[in-house]
Amino acid sequence: MRRLQESANDCNFLKQSCIIIRHICAVGAAVDVLRQKCYKNSRIGWIGDNVKNAGMSFLALCIGLLTITGVAFAHHGTANYDTNKTITVKGVVTEFEFVNPHVQIYWEAKDDSGTTQKWQGELTSPNRLTRVGWTKSSFKPGDTITISGYPTKSGSREIWIQKVVTGTGEELPTGLGN
Repeated sequence: MRRLQESANDCNFLKQSCIIIRHICAVGAAVDVLRQKCYKNSRIGWIGDNVKNAGMSFLALCIGLLTITGVAFAHHGTANYDTNKTITVKGVVTEFEFVNPHVQIYWEAKDDSGTTQKWQGELTSPNRLTRVGWTKSSFKPGDTITISGYPTKSGSREIWIQKVVTGTGEELPTGLGN
């Protein structure tokens, strides 16, 4: 019984970390209970079962991690953008969000007929932009900017930003990446 409690205590930290790991711990605890019932008096059974459970736990952990990495990489795709085409839009900043997972710039620009259109653009993470000189006060509402990047395939007014030029003509490095 004490071994079961120690096993449960070891899993408590992991249970709070990830849903997949929670399932692994639940299965591990259930296997531990079954093992105790089946091999209570067999020393050889305990040794063999411990090795088998360690291998199964490792396998389950690897499968869980592989499942998670697929989700993480799916997030970083360019399928939404037409990377064969670059557009440039000049306008006035309405909002600047220097937050994870991606920095967002919102601005208004006038089309050929003079109608104001709302645009938004996505950059890389604040961490990467900080390394190339950006701060949360790099832009404020009212600043004039010129943005170049890849438009969405759907035609919505959104850009995956590749180049930013301020109203004074200064080009800010974008840290490239998504």
